[in-house]
Amino acid sequence: MANTMSKNEALYIKKVQKRKLNGSLEFTTARLGWQVTAALAAVFWFFARKGSMMWMGVAGVYTVAFAIQYYIFSRIVKEVTQGDGITATTRKLGWILLPFVMVGDFFLFISGCMLIKNEKNMEYQLSIYSLLVSIFIIVVSMLNLFKEKQAKTFWLGIGLYALYAVLNVIIIRAVGKYTFGKKPDAKFMPYAYICIAGIALGNVFSFLLGIVAIGKYRNKNEEVSVEWIDVIRRLFRNYMSCIGMFIVIFLLSVSIASNLTFDYAIAIDNNFMARLAPPSLMYPFGCDDYGRCVFTRIIFGAQISLLVGMISTILPCVVGGMLGAIAGYYGGKTDNIIMRILDVFNAVPSILLAIAIIAAFGTSTVNLILALSIGGIPGYARTMRAQVMGVANQEFVEAAKACGAKNGTIILRHIIPNSLAPIIVRITMGMGSAVLSTSSLSYLGIGVEAHVPEWGNILKAGSKFLETNPYIAIFPGLAIIIIVLSFNYFGDGLRDALDPKLK
Repeated sequence: MANTMSKNEALYIKKVQKRKLNGSLEFTTARLGWQVTAALAAVFWFFARKGSMMWMGVAGVYTVAFAIQYYIFSRIVKEVTQGDGITATTRKLGWILLPFVMVGDFFLFISGCMLIKNEKNMEYQLSIYSLLVSIFIIVVSMLNLFKEKQAKTFWLGIGLYALYAVLNVIIIRAVGKYTFGKKPDAKFMPYAYICIAGIALGNVFSFLLGIVAIGKYRNKNEEVSVEWIDVIRRLFRNYMSCIGMFIVIFLLSVSIASNLTFDYAIAIDNNFMARLAPPSLMYPFGCDDYGRCVFTRIIFGAQISLLVGMISTILPCVVGGMLGAIAGYYGGKTDNIIMRILDVFNAVPSILLAIAIIAAFGTSTVNLILALSIGGIPGYARTMRAQVMGVANQEFVEAAKACGAKNGTIILRHIIPNSLAPIIVRITMGMGSAVLSTSSLSYLGIGVEAHVPEWGNILKAGSKFLETNPYIAIFPGLAIIIIVLSFNYFGDGLRDALDPKLK
């Protein structure tokens, strides 16, 4: 009996400790930090097996980073499970992790920032991610210094992002000083408007910080929270969704920054002197069989992949959403006609329909967007129709009808806004699929024009050298995998944040 009690007590203590750890953001970020850093160190040592000094140096730095992070992680586990919380000494160790952002390890940077500060609100997390985006763009762009020439606007771009990084640091201090009440202090409002201006540089985290601060400040009833701010707050409880969101926003930001800090000629012009050059500081991902820098092509390829992915997701969402709303609201013959027509499109596999459309109208970016968009309309229409049928009979709709509102007004102002939650999640998940479809069609030679640096085209060019120069295909393949996974993780977190059962 005593042994049984001791086992039960040990099991209970273990569950309590696990609950404490799962509730600690410092533990979550530190654990993922050392795991990812260890994996990257192993990958870099694999590349360094041929004696490359560059890869050996990078692998050594990541190995040291892993050792430091794991030591800090062990201290966090011990102090969270056995003590009253993380000590001030351990929190000071977080400063050691911050410089590793300069070698591209943003997991350690986030872990350090979360460890340094004891109290962390949503605004603090947004400001950290905003700063991280600015730093990462500068680090990635500075790799162009190793090339023979830089873009004419290189230093202008670096200056703009460096200035905004400094502003981000100032904003982080302002966040700690003015935003830890029920609503931000009025003194934070100038900083909020600076944050909103960050959208011009593609920094969505900065933009979100600005509108969240302004939304809280203008909220007249402090006891009642703003729904969309609550959604963002719940989204940031899921660390993996935050990582997915960060990667998507970073790629969006670097796509905008590339117009200033990268030379497009390096991505498209032939340079047979550098043909099949291995990865180096000058060419981080090596060169293809035409001597074009694979790293630069992937950076510019993000513009095409994200642009096509976003437009070919938003367009069917708008068209399909309107058709689904009309079908669900009116019902009867209207519903039957719309849905039967869409069933015809739904009967053909979307990728096959896209191939047929491109084969008929020719290969171009516009035709690719149209091909992918048409195949996505039925899915969005069915999702919206199901939501509208559940909303159309509710009391606020009946009240609008009683007040004499027209059907179009009821659909646009009352029904669609109350049916958007699953559509938003579907959009997020669909963008990853759209990027994958874009790359797949380009790989087959029927997507984006062959001369355009797009991830599918880059992968196709590198697939011929998988045995001799595998890096030409590995890196664009990894880019596709990472962006699709990021959209999926972001979509999962957004789905949970919008689910009223999980509030």
